[in-house]
Amino acid sequence: MKPFTLIRPSTLTAARDRVGGAPDKRVLRAGGIDLIDLLKEGIAGPDELVDLKAIKGADAEAMRALAAEGGGWSIGALVTLAQIAESGLGDAHAVLREAAGSAATPGIRAAATIGGNLLQRPRCWYFRHQGLVCLKKGGDACLADGGENRSHAILGGGPCFIVHPSTLAVALVALAAELEIVGDAGTRTSPIDKLFALPRVSPMSEHTLAAGEVIRRIRLPAGAAGQRSVYEVAKARQSFDWPLAEVAASVVLEGGTIKSARIGLGHVAPVPWRAVQLEEALAGQTPSAELFARVAPLATAGARALGQNAYKIPLTQGLVRSALHRACGIAVPD
Repeated sequence: MKPFTLIRPSTLTAARDRVGGAPDKRVLRAGGIDLIDLLKEGIAGPDELVDLKAIKGADAEAMRALAAEGGGWSIGALVTLAQIAESGLGDAHAVLREAAGSAATPGIRAAATIGGNLLQRPRCWYFRHQGLVCLKKGGDACLADGGENRSHAILGGGPCFIVHPSTLAVALVALAAELEIVGDAGTRTSPIDKLFALPRVSPMSEHTLAAGEVIRRIRLPAGAAGQRSVYEVAKARQSFDWPLAEVAASVVLEGGTIKSARIGLGHVAPVPWRAVQLEEALAGQTPSAELFARVAPLATAGARALGQNAYKIPLTQGLVRSALHRACGIAVPD
């Protein structure tokens, strides 16, 4: 691991200015879970780590707060996954609580922050191998295309086939969350979907933040009457493995029909993936096992399997059916 200096500024402005002045040499540190891994693996080698947890004042309060707000919720970027998993998020927002509780191990959840979870780097073994130069590290090709690719993307891939590693991002996509982002031009608000960039847009980066921009907090909109949200995941080992596929579903029921639905898919695409065709097919329908079985394939419409990851297509469809059954209170057929 390359030696570094830990800088502990007392204000968010000072932290942003420090990093924005030399983003190739200085990086922000929140929980530090993924960052420490990158340092150990030799993938990152900054001269300075700028510690966000040292800031004080109003920005610190906003970034650490987890509070109900106007029927929705405000979640600071420094709130830990453990805090979210143990929070009072109700039925409308329960998908985020369930997703946070499923991530990693209790020790990691106690340290990892929601902001860091959204911005963590890919876990692709080619990207994480110090001796390999893949497309994401400035190489000429994605080594997973034609290589070991059982964990890689089936949707939205190309020219790079990573899967986005953030479980909480998938839940936030289902909830139509908004981000409060602080930068040189002031504070702006952005839908969570706009945070992430497909490889064809930016092969070297997974997000759209400008240098010096920082996520201050995440806002969840007020839940609608009849809204329920759930999270479903499949892992090789349920205790601590990364997901093979995951589904976050938010459904609004009205008068015995599905008024609207938002479905997020995780670990199947380079960004948290909206299953828009599926959402459109569900709207106005009466929930039933037959309906869910018929429309679930729409979740993976346009999927392109690589050599070893075709299993993700039926797996994702099965998770979609399970999520819809739970969200709509329909018993799963024997």
